Amino acid sequence: MSITTLSSREFNHDTSGAKKAARNGPVFVTDRGRPSHVLLTFEEYQRLTGGGQSLVDLLAMPDAEAVDFEPAKLDSGLIRPADFS
Repeated sequence: MSITTLSSREFNHDTSGAKKAARNGPVFVTDRGRPSHVLLTFEEYQRLTGGGQSLVDLLAMPDAEAVDFEPAKLDSGLIRPADFS
């Protein structure tokens, strides 16, 4: 894995080169010499974020009914009737 650093100007002038460089590792884009953005391939982004599974995906998994889930009971002090006066 290699790390590439480009200024914003370099990135704007050679976006396709930055995309090619991202295949080999992250591309840091700088503004006034300070890192401001990171370009990654989508596959690398998914790997870093856990594959992109949503709560719906996790609940739809096979054998989901076998997972023990007991939500905590709400404290009765939190529930009050609405005041419409």
